[in-house]
Amino acid sequence: MWDLAIVGAGPAGSATALGALDANPGLSVLLLDRAEFPRDKACGDGIAPHALDVLAEVGVTGLLDDWAPVRQLRLRRGNHTVERTMRRPAFVVPRMVFDARLVQAASAAGAQVARRRVRDVGQEDRAVLLDGQVRARVVVGADGAHSLVRRQLRMPRAQHTAIAIRGYAPVAASHRGQQSMVFGQHHQPSYAWSFDRGDGLANLGYGELLRRERPPPSRGWLLDQLASLLPGSTEGGELWRAHHLPLSSWSCRQPAGRVLLAGDAANLINPMTGEGIYYAVATGVLAGRAASDALAADDGASAGVRHRRSVRSLLGRHLRHTTVASRLVARPLVLDAGVRAAARDQRVFDDLVELGLGRGRITPTLLGGLVAETPGALAEGRSDRRVT
Repeated sequence: MWDLAIVGAGPAGSATALGALDANPGLSVLLLDRAEFPRDKACGDGIAPHALDVLAEVGVTGLLDDWAPVRQLRLRRGNHTVERTMRRPAFVVPRMVFDARLVQAASAAGAQVARRRVRDVGQEDRAVLLDGQVRARVVVGADGAHSLVRRQLRMPRAQHTAIAIRGYAPVAASHRGQQSMVFGQHHQPSYAWSFDRGDGLANLGYGELLRRERPPPSRGWLLDQLASLLPGSTEGGELWRAHHLPLSSWSCRQPAGRVLLAGDAANLINPMTGEGIYYAVATGVLAGRAASDALAADDGASAGVRHRRSVRSLLGRHLRHTTVASRLVARPLVLDAGVRAAARDQRVFDDLVELGLGRGRITPTLLGGLVAETPGALAEGRSDRRVT
């Protein structure tokens, strides 16, 4: 009988183990994953400083000290560009590196790591049974976008899903030292990106929202859009992998009982930017703490309710704001106004970064900037249509 079993050893799963063992080092924690680490994972590889803040709270520091911080962020939409220094630098680190280091940190904290593909989750009176063999008092599903744990709980899938393709290529001279995002002109919301890793390579990709009224885009379409928005970026590219992103919505649905969800498995991906590492680490640590608190009270069945409350306390208002923001930026006029406002005012830029990478909200400054720039964006849009 394990105190805590975690399905999935990515950032959410490893953070769950770290959160639980930081709260109670005496817990028996089993961390399961179908892959052997290090392993590749399709992702933009952007690590926001907020994720590192959470890891520091559970004793994990210096994790990325040997990687170059990225301080510049460039946003482009049509003829408008804003390039500014972020208030706090981010990192671009391949998941093959980042995830393996988190697993090592969880192991060092006391978690037992095992390779296993979990295929069944069964409920007992005072435990959860995985595959009829592994028994735990609390289980956390951190098994990603296609979570088996979520399906077995009959929890709903994300209302909205995006698809993206990612690869690696030599970083272009014009994109060195920065994270660059170019918003699409066809399907909204969509954007291409080039994120400098600092080692001569860039993480490149393109993503867009899936919609019921049109067929899913092909691999060729995704690569064509990337090449169109970032000309020459696909030359020399390799390791192209596509992946789905279950986007967060108005609220985070966490089940009651002994089985919890964290990260992508809980449909927690920022609907504006596709960022999910911070959500994964933050909700993973919260899941670990909720499990520890429930076990300390000899009431493992209360873990789900405890986790739900803590996630809503941390992200509740933020998720509502990002849901509204994602609907707004689906409108080209609002997107144009946002880029123009960020170029004019550093405060607007900072608020956009917090909303897209952390747990920021639509502030009065941000809203005021959008309102102020909307007439100019509208006039320019009319002018462009006349020229066309």
